[in-house]
Amino acid sequence: MDFGFDARTEELREKLLAFMDEHVYPAEAVADEQRAALDSPWRTPPVVAELKAAARERGLWNLFLPDAEHGAGLTNLQYAPLAEITGRSPQLAPTATNCAAPDTGNMEVLAQFGSAEQRERWLKPLLAGEIRSAFAMTEPEVASSDATNIETRIRREGDEYVITGRKWYISGAMNPDCAVFIVMGKTDPDGDDIRRQQSMVLVPRDTPGVEVRRAMTVYGYEDHWHGGHAEVLFHDVRVPAANLIGEEGGGFAIAQARLGPGRIHHCMRLIGMAERAIELMCRRANTRTAFGRPLAAQGVVQQWIADARVSVEQLRLLVLKTAWLMDTVGNRGAHTEIQAIKIAVPREVVGILDRAVQLHGAGGVSQDFPLAELWAGARTLQLADGPDEVHQRSLARRELKRFAPAQA
Repeated sequence: MDFGFDARTEELREKLLAFMDEHVYPAEAVADEQRAALDSPWRTPPVVAELKAAARERGLWNLFLPDAEHGAGLTNLQYAPLAEITGRSPQLAPTATNCAAPDTGNMEVLAQFGSAEQRERWLKPLLAGEIRSAFAMTEPEVASSDATNIETRIRREGDEYVITGRKWYISGAMNPDCAVFIVMGKTDPDGDDIRRQQSMVLVPRDTPGVEVRRAMTVYGYEDHWHGGHAEVLFHDVRVPAANLIGEEGGGFAIAQARLGPGRIHHCMRLIGMAERAIELMCRRANTRTAFGRPLAAQGVVQQWIADARVSVEQLRLLVLKTAWLMDTVGNRGAHTEIQAIKIAVPREVVGILDRAVQLHGAGGVSQDFPLAELWAGARTLQLADGPDEVHQRSLARRELKRFAPAQA
């Protein structure tokens, strides 16, 4: 395993670091001011369009998509350090480079499983950053950590599918630019194979019967930058049968294919969040005095910073190994490592952010620093894309199987 940056990665890293310093960080305060002046908090501040134009001009666009026909054609190992950099400003940088969830996963689904017509109508404008999208899987009435529990119904009637169900925490759905939902539901609820009961269909936002009922908060944050997280009801929503993605019964497999890259992308960005937290901790410790001594001279503060650095270095190596395995043996061959980073990275980064908040005192929980919102986002990722306990259960079973006694 060689995790050294190749020439292309190094070139993109230098461009992206400069872009962050020259454009993204200065735009954070501007975007907050612009959003406060908009008629709706869900609208995208004008400065984001300026960032997108600047990113495209520099070739910092669709970096996440390994498909060279549609994206930058980078491997996971090449993309990892770039996603880490964008994670330092998760409110702006992923969107500015058209690498923001849930659009990334939806673009991957359409590129891999979509029909030519679907790619033309939806993938093309998503790749251009002209529209946003949402992925509707999670439901409030069932344990959605087990996708086989989903109750939303997708039934065939002639040349149409009719969707009925209730979803929530549908990321991006509050954004007026969200033009389409990928909806997962059951087309064969009584089928013998519980992993062949689900299908996915494309539902334009303006389809009659689609009700975006309310925004769901995350630890009190409305998460405007993510396009919000909505509760969405589908009241006998009718779409053409051609809106089916892939085949009937293929929804569960498509979801797993979508979540694999999504999990590693989240972990990459989380490391960037941790790096920003460490930077803020060090700047705070070097400029504040308590009880006659700089905070930087306090033993407990030194311990926090040292432990944070050790954790980040360990996490980065594990994520890079996972990326390398995904590139060399595929997502299935990297299954153990994908689960390992999904468990370890959010948990450790939450701890780092928590200590950064503590070091900032009252400022740490305020809107004057990004730490509280970063903490809320990182903590949420212990639930998103499968809660920790599901991954721990699966990982433990695999380990136990390796050492199970031979059957007589």
